[in-house]
Amino acid sequence: MAKKQEAEKELAAKNAELQGADTKVVKDTETIESEADSNLINEIKSSSLSTPEGDFDWDFDEKAFGNYSEAERTKLEEQYAGTFNQINQGEIIEGTVVSINNKDVVLNVGFKSDGLVALSEFRDLPELKVGDNVDVFVESQEDANGQLVLSRKRAKTQRSWEAINEALENDAIIDGFVKSRTKGGLIVDIKGVEAFLPGSQIDIKPIRDYDIYVGKTMEFKVVKINHEFKNVVVSHKVLIEDDLENQKSEIVAKLEKGQVLEGTVKNITDFGVFIDLGGVDGLLHITDISWGRIEHPREVLALDQTINVVVLDFDDEKKRIALGLKQLSEHPWESLSTDLEIGSKVKGKIVTVADYGAFLEIIPGVEGLIHVSEMSWSQNLRSPQEFLKVGDEIEAQILTLDREDRKMSLGIKQLTPDPWQNIAERYPIGSKVKAAVKNMTNFGVFVELEDGIDGLIHISDLSWSKKINHPNEFTKVGEELEVVVLELDEENRKLSLGHKQLEENPWDTFETIFTEGSLHEGTVIKVGDKGDIVALQYGVEGFCPSKHAVKEDGTVLKVDETNEFKIIEFNKENKRLVISHSRIWEDKKSEARVEEFNARKKEAKAANTAVKKVKDSVEKSTLGDLGVLAQLKQQMEGDEKNSK
Repeated sequence: MAKKQEAEKELAAKNAELQGADTKVVKDTETIESEADSNLINEIKSSSLSTPEGDFDWDFDEKAFGNYSEAERTKLEEQYAGTFNQINQGEIIEGTVVSINNKDVVLNVGFKSDGLVALSEFRDLPELKVGDNVDVFVESQEDANGQLVLSRKRAKTQRSWEAINEALENDAIIDGFVKSRTKGGLIVDIKGVEAFLPGSQIDIKPIRDYDIYVGKTMEFKVVKINHEFKNVVVSHKVLIEDDLENQKSEIVAKLEKGQVLEGTVKNITDFGVFIDLGGVDGLLHITDISWGRIEHPREVLALDQTINVVVLDFDDEKKRIALGLKQLSEHPWESLSTDLEIGSKVKGKIVTVADYGAFLEIIPGVEGLIHVSEMSWSQNLRSPQEFLKVGDEIEAQILTLDREDRKMSLGIKQLTPDPWQNIAERYPIGSKVKAAVKNMTNFGVFVELEDGIDGLIHISDLSWSKKINHPNEFTKVGEELEVVVLELDEENRKLSLGHKQLEENPWDTFETIFTEGSLHEGTVIKVGDKGDIVALQYGVEGFCPSKHAVKEDGTVLKVDETNEFKIIEFNKENKRLVISHSRIWEDKKSEARVEEFNARKKEAKAANTAVKKVKDSVEKSTLGDLGVLAQLKQQMEGDEKNSK
């Protein structure tokens, strides 16, 4: 604080001294001017000036006024013209510093007057002194005060834009100062012009911290200029890529298959790892990381980790390099115990479960396939996921072993006794057992008698009386059914079962009940395009064709409607029963017509007999008698005709 006060006092004293000096100069100037004016007045008074006679000579100047020769005059004009520069508004010129004060810098640009530039525009030149040359921009030749207006800032900006455009056209490198961080990148100062450096253009590798670049001077290439909005986009990455491209060519030219190189983990993806080999990247595929099965490269490798890899293959043109890590170690199959053979038992961990089976890892890099058919003696196992899951540690038996092709197949069910052995003794034909429903298809029901023993109940063997379109109409998965063993094929492991065989065939009895022509009451349970399904007695269903479902009033039978039906067909073998409702009332009408016909026929016959008797009893007749007889005969013939 004390130093500040002393500085302020010293500054005030200097200002007072300057003001006193200025006052003295003004007074001296006024005294000189006053004395000059007095002398001039006296000289005019003492002189004998007179008005020239005649006209004024306008060509007097061309007559070598001042007694200068032509050569001297030309030389003087050239010297005079050389002291001034032709200055145009909007151009950049060079000026020389003639003085510096607290606010402005005075520049001599060879014009009729000096120019002023604000001192603040020279902050980047703290050591500026009189005599230095600087570039300035002519904003105006003369302002309201007749002063030449210059700007160093605009000159710098224009020079910078010229340099930036030239750098873009010539693909040249330009220096810039990283000022600050912004959204998505950095702001770079290029000779007074702000440019944008996107984060993706900073380096070839992903940048996690942009702040480490702030305050640094770096080299860039201009990649885009928007002249309308004065936007500039630069890139530092392209410089690195250019260098890397040259390095890649050199590295790839020296590559050989089988060559072991040191690299750094640059990026990790689901399918593999990109390794930086010192200027060129190579791909280490996930299948070449480890002899054992891994789900993701991160299980083995980490970013920035340094590892040795072997060159598996490369492409000179595309500069693609395939690398391997597991190839640096011996294949696990080579170290597999020679004691293992077909039939040996092995232990391991399930590493993969697929639709067709599961892979059991015995040692890292050595796996065997357990096919779904080798997981259980049961034929019901359709998906390995029902039996195994990743991470399960189990025991299995070797079924096949090929050391040359490095393949092995395993089985689990072989560790338990085969349930089909001696099956004929446990399930003889005709025996009755209970089974659990495991699965259903359009043609039947699959049931399990015991673990590993499955059988099929055909849809036709479910019920004697009901017509079943799908087994789910009769049972459901998980239910228990009592079945009868119908057929047994031990060699092909097939077992045919029946459920309806638990009871006697009711169609033997139905044959005596549902005789053709007999009448039975039934209820329509389903109406179809071709006919109706009708529920009859004893759980029997009959089929009534559409033309036989018409009632006497012309309407048709409906669902849940109960009526009488006549049996018109009974097929015991096919368990088919065809019935008719229309036949009942049609038969009744037919019978009524027959009875009426027979009655009329009987009456006609009686009349004929009476006439015959009359003819036989009369031997002679008069004309009158003949007329009566003729009339009677005609009447009787008419009655007989009507009867017919």
